[in-house]
Amino acid sequence: MSAASHARTRRPLAVSMGDPAGIGPEITLRAWLQRHDYAIAPFVLFGDKETLAERARRFSLNVAIQAVSSPAEAIEAFGSALPVLHTPLQVPSRAGVGDVANRAAIIGAIDAATAAVVQGAAAAIVTNPIAKHVVLGEDFPFPGHTEFLAALAERHYGRSYRPVMMLAGGGLRVVPLTVHCALASVPKAITRSLIFETVRITYAALKRDFGIAAPRIAVTGLNPHAGEEGTMGREEIETIAPAIADLRAEGLSVTGPHPADTLFHAAARRGYDAVVAMYHDQALIPLKTLAFDEGVNVTLGLPFVRTSPDHGTAFDIAAEGRASPASLIAALKLAAEIAAARAASP
Repeated sequence: MSAASHARTRRPLAVSMGDPAGIGPEITLRAWLQRHDYAIAPFVLFGDKETLAERARRFSLNVAIQAVSSPAEAIEAFGSALPVLHTPLQVPSRAGVGDVANRAAIIGAIDAATAAVVQGAAAAIVTNPIAKHVVLGEDFPFPGHTEFLAALAERHYGRSYRPVMMLAGGGLRVVPLTVHCALASVPKAITRSLIFETVRITYAALKRDFGIAAPRIAVTGLNPHAGEEGTMGREEIETIAPAIADLRAEGLSVTGPHPADTLFHAAARRGYDAVVAMYHDQALIPLKTLAFDEGVNVTLGLPFVRTSPDHGTAFDIAAEGRASPASLIAALKLAAEIAAARAASP
């Protein structure tokens, strides 16, 4: 058995439950049911076993749920049951109704799953969706998972990390330079140093995690037609192009700034391995058009592997039993592949 294969089978993936009132429990159950169809690596859920059992009954899903005391037990259990490291809720969960009373359990599941990866008991963390209005508070002053995981990494490793969000799916990888930022604030948020840092982290991840020996990165412009030589905005001339020039001087294969409206068709996609876009929707609209059900959120720049499905809690359908596990399955598979790539690297 190769080192990479051994790494995939020796340690399970650590899956956090997300908000138990959302579709996280359902898609986790459905992903386990399809474990053989998609050759999903063993995983253990950090979550509430009673919620899982209730959703399995509600949606008539034939899933045996087995409480385990450590991630190591999940490997043997996974073939016949969904292994769960029980994280009890403060109050019973109601599908579709987020409850702040359960915020400590939601946060605790992420914390415990991350610790399992840091300690070497699990290969990677895959996070189910959370709702910001449920978890936000003094002990969770973060915009979302990504920033919280960076804080956990700092706690465990004693240094700060710069997380970068990548969305992958449909043969496309996109990185939004600015993420949860109001559109009116984007121009001021774009700086040479931010572009430089983001591209460097993306480049390193493409090499280490995706096995691309010589990554090619395309960078979008901010304005229509990439500014049209300054007639539609000067950000390209004053900020984006100089940053690209600095990166190219370092030997990185970086092109741009490209007009975003011509960068995502099939022929254009053959010319790069990833795109760094200037803002959230500029990156996510093409990704979700190409891979709405199978997009994966990957956090770059952290000392451990983290992926998640590229969708939210979907409270509106959580009680209906029609949630698709496709994005979670894709996240599980990508997490295992990246973990194996890191284990095999020198």
